[in-house]
Amino acid sequence: MSTQEFTYEAVTRAGGSSIKGTMEAPSPGAVAHKLRNQGLIPLSVAPVSKTGLNMEIRIPGLEGGVKPKALAVFARQLSTLLDAGLPLLRALAVVVEQTEDDRLRQALATVHADVEAGASFSGALARHHRVFPPLMVNMVRVSEMGGFLARSMRSVADTFAAEVELRQKVRGAMTYPVVVAGVAAVAVVVMMLFVVPVFERMFTSMGAALPLPTRILITASHSTVWLLPLLVVLGVGSGIWWARHRYDDAVRRRMDPLKLRLPVFGPLNRKIAISRFARNLSMMLSAGVPMLQALAVVGQAANNTVVADAVDDVRASMARGRSFSAPLADHPIFPSMVAQMAAVGEESGSLAAMMDSIGDFYDKEVETAADQLSAAIEPLMIVVLGVVIGGMVIALYLPLFSLYSHLQQQ
Repeated sequence: MSTQEFTYEAVTRAGGSSIKGTMEAPSPGAVAHKLRNQGLIPLSVAPVSKTGLNMEIRIPGLEGGVKPKALAVFARQLSTLLDAGLPLLRALAVVVEQTEDDRLRQALATVHADVEAGASFSGALARHHRVFPPLMVNMVRVSEMGGFLARSMRSVADTFAAEVELRQKVRGAMTYPVVVAGVAAVAVVVMMLFVVPVFERMFTSMGAALPLPTRILITASHSTVWLLPLLVVLGVGSGIWWARHRYDDAVRRRMDPLKLRLPVFGPLNRKIAISRFARNLSMMLSAGVPMLQALAVVGQAANNTVVADAVDDVRASMARGRSFSAPLADHPIFPSMVAQMAAVGEESGSLAAMMDSIGDFYDKEVETAADQLSAAIEPLMIVVLGVVIGGMVIALYLPLFSLYSHLQQQ
């Protein structure tokens, strides 16, 4: 029997909170039946229109994502319910009712319907690749085979919680430089559009001979009238293009190595990548995932193609019989300390704990690097702001000095 996609609105029996989402089913009655089985009261069911004014307009890559904090809360709630003995379907229904993030709630409602229809939990999650990251999907897939779903969801929750904390540290380090850069850009635009033309008219009325810096500044002011809208259009266009193509393999293979070679941010990005790799691998091993399967998942979930390629090479080497630490030392992305600690972990049979220790170490390194980043960029931004604004002021006043000298000679 053919199925069709329907939109629905329902309320929970207990709290009466509203839930909206989409579901594939043979008929509206089948959708209502599934909703009632989930403990929901259907209010409206309508087929999704793909044409006309009712078509939902989406720009690929620009849909709002689900924050790691919301994913961490979802994984923690689900693991707690599963540990309490609830079946997966019932646990998902409870989590749907408790989820506050609209997009995550809609995705989970669809996941619940897919699982109820016979799909695997990992397969249902994989349908929403913009909501559930590869690490979660692959961890669920492996845990389904091993029968430790609750433990793996708890590990996923810990990983996303650490990710939230890391992002907050980096964001805090970048707040002041971004604000200063924004103030500098606004100040330059205001001077170019409003201040420089006033001085230009004054110099023209006085018949003053303009020095080279002043002429350059006036030419730049004339160009700003058309250059600024062009830059805005290019910026918006580049942002849309980047949002749509930043996950393309060809783009990532060009940009990811560059992220690691940036003068100031490169070392920070490298430490973040190593910390994420160590944390994810420790989580997988602690959850009972075999080493080769764990490396496959960690490689797929890596946020940098350089790290992903290195992990794939390590996995291939281990498949040929080598140890984990030996090929790890062959890749410059991993410092020698990582390979040495991995070797100690292999010898002592505590590789998962050792990788967790590596994650702890690089988390502290990231925190220190973030503090140093803020301390290094703040004076640099002040110097740049002073040079740009000060240079413009000096260029504007140079003709006045020349006029004053000319009047004195007369």
